[in-house]
Amino acid sequence: MKRIFVSSVQKEFAEVRRILKRYVSKNPAYRRLFDTFVFEEDVVASDRRTDEVYLAELAKCDIYIGLIGKDYGYEDADGVSPTEREFDEATRLGLKRLVFVLGANDEMRHPKERSFLRKVSPELIRSRCEDERILLSEMYASLDALLVEDGAYRLLPFDATPCDGATLGDIDEGKVGWFARTAKATRNANISDGMTIADILTHFKLISTDGQIPVNAAILLFGKDPQRFHISSEVKCVHWPGIERRKPILSYQIYKGTLFDLADMATEFVLSRIDHSVGTRDSSLIAPGDYEIPRAVVAEAIINAIAHRDYCSTGSVQVELFSDRLEIANPGTLNPSITKADLFKKHSSYPNNPLIAEPLFYTKHIEKLGSGITDLIAICEVVGLGVPEFDIRSGETRIVIRRRNHGKEGLGEKLGEKLGEKLGERRRNILKVLKANSEATIAEIAEEIGVSETAIEKNLSWLKARGHIRRIGGARGGHWEVVCTRVVRGQ
Repeated sequence: MKRIFVSSVQKEFAEVRRILKRYVSKNPAYRRLFDTFVFEEDVVASDRRTDEVYLAELAKCDIYIGLIGKDYGYEDADGVSPTEREFDEATRLGLKRLVFVLGANDEMRHPKERSFLRKVSPELIRSRCEDERILLSEMYASLDALLVEDGAYRLLPFDATPCDGATLGDIDEGKVGWFARTAKATRNANISDGMTIADILTHFKLISTDGQIPVNAAILLFGKDPQRFHISSEVKCVHWPGIERRKPILSYQIYKGTLFDLADMATEFVLSRIDHSVGTRDSSLIAPGDYEIPRAVVAEAIINAIAHRDYCSTGSVQVELFSDRLEIANPGTLNPSITKADLFKKHSSYPNNPLIAEPLFYTKHIEKLGSGITDLIAICEVVGLGVPEFDIRSGETRIVIRRRNHGKEGLGEKLGEKLGEKLGERRRNILKVLKANSEATIAEIAEEIGVSETAIEKNLSWLKARGHIRRIGGARGGHWEVVCTRVVRGQ
């Protein structure tokens, strides 16, 4: 097992250091082959000097990873930072050194950090990265390259692996054509009219390096018969009569086809079996409709399960509709780079199957990379469904979304509540903030209440649409007016 020493200014790279250590410890391949030393997590209190501890630990390691940012960090009596000391010692010991530079603008760096970078540059090849997400990806790729170099493993990720037995003849030309047109129209994808199927697959890294064999992601997305190669790529949908799994089953469907087909069919399965109210034609010739679980929530939960599942598992995605809730489960767990707690706040995108996720994004099946679940949570709260539940264990990820007006009382408020009816605590708090400060910005309200700006925006829209508040003036220079103060004092 090779030991990795991570060297950087701790405060500047705290999140990167934490994620890298967790990823190495949880990745099935890495944890058998690597052990990561991160000072703030692996050193217990002692009476030894800090510099003695980290240099002693460095001597036990095989690989040095150096992260260079804008800060130089703490300086010792000689004016040298621990990071630079560690690099010098790794060089003296002859360790394998991997150096990653965050940001392209060297003028933004501390003068000594610029000097350190100039010192590192002539000695070894380093990788420059624009943001922390790319930085982590580059580090993972470098560790993969080391393992391949040492002959430890020679496997590609599932979605990037050429599909065994498949040829370009197994790709549906019509489906690729539909994708190309949709991707250009919705996301302005860089696809020209003269591109062949092979060209399009190559553009999205969905074909082998010799241009002959579609990778697994290509078959799942555009295959004529994806289940011929990946039998577990299906979605099982069940409609139960009550709150438990008891017969008689009201409806049971097993959907097969491309991932686009699976997402669309499973979404329609749910929407066709939940309550749907129709409004009036006051502002349009078409009467607006309202599903008890918004379409965006159902679609996002299903596509998330399909896009991020473990396709090496023999299990399948399962969609279960009960009288009080919707449950969606998929084989596989979260990417090691994120935790369950991260789902409830803004986080970067770390898809388990990036070559699958990108085409789904281009067709708007995935609306925003990295924000789909946080948006889903925000919508559920706004429409009164409460916060979805996430159960991640035993190699499975399950999300539970409560239905409106079903099962337990008090799970949420009706979307169409009138003035004077009970408001949720969050909306009452928003009204209190606006009553105290009519010029409060969305960011200020979010900070005051302790929720995301996205949730504040959606709740403000809700309150405005129902006459609780009105906006006087524009975004700049305007203010909010609380129409009915009675709802602020309510309950």
